[in-house]
Amino acid sequence: MISRRDLLATTGVLASGLAAATLVGCSGGPSIPRPTASPIGPVKDQLDEVLKIIANGSSNFGVYVEDVRSGGRYSFRGDYASQSASMAKPMIVAMALRKARADGQALSAENTEFARKAITHSDNAAAQALWEYAGYQTYHTLAHELGMAHTHLDENKTDQWSWTWTTPSDQVLLVKTLATGGSEALTDDEAAFIYDLMCHVEDDQSWGVGQPKADSVKVHLKNGWVQFKSTDGLWAVSSMGDVGGDGRDYRLCVMTRVPDFDTGRAVTSEVGKWVFTILGSGKL
Repeated sequence: MISRRDLLATTGVLASGLAAATLVGCSGGPSIPRPTASPIGPVKDQLDEVLKIIANGSSNFGVYVEDVRSGGRYSFRGDYASQSASMAKPMIVAMALRKARADGQALSAENTEFARKAITHSDNAAAQALWEYAGYQTYHTLAHELGMAHTHLDENKTDQWSWTWTTPSDQVLLVKTLATGGSEALTDDEAAFIYDLMCHVEDDQSWGVGQPKADSVKVHLKNGWVQFKSTDGLWAVSSMGDVGGDGRDYRLCVMTRVPDFDTGRAVTSEVGKWVFTILGSGKL
């Protein structure tokens, strides 16, 4: 993990006027492009400038933001599609809740514990148990009812939840549904149950949307990370959730496809930090 003592190297100035640097970990950690000065101007322009630097020309990078204070939205390749990995787990818990409701039952104590583990600890075995209980075919139905038009099963690995596809814009829509309720797909209690679990994710998984950490800020999030050894060998590393407090109230998803997990964690956290900073300067 990159520490506060990381060294800055290879500094240059971009056409936007923002300085860019490659962040190099002292212990040989990932090197990622990052802005070295705060941008100015309208919030959308600030986000454009910062995210262009962080993306560094990659097409495997997408960000979507919704400012709850104003209702404003921002997309930086918000339609970028990649595999969900563990970011699919709130959907899996939702599938299980819907299955229990359809059967006229409450979620069993065992499945309730699986739901807790799947989201707060990102436990794969717990998620798999719920996936099998609900039936993978119900994933598409849930996504459709939630209005997540670009979220679907992988056509070649339909029974594997880590291969489900989604986009930043769809994930922000999901976060909104969980936070506010009012959906025909989920009861308000079901949405609140999932949303509350996302507020108790273990500390070492609070990177991405959860950065920077502050006692005055409340975060709900779920991250995802997986290496696709059978295809390009790259890692899908993503983070979705919302941030409230210290004058901010926004929903955010950032999705990446990078050479290794550490790089993905660093990139998503860098986005989280800059979105927090910029939305502290004004509204979308």
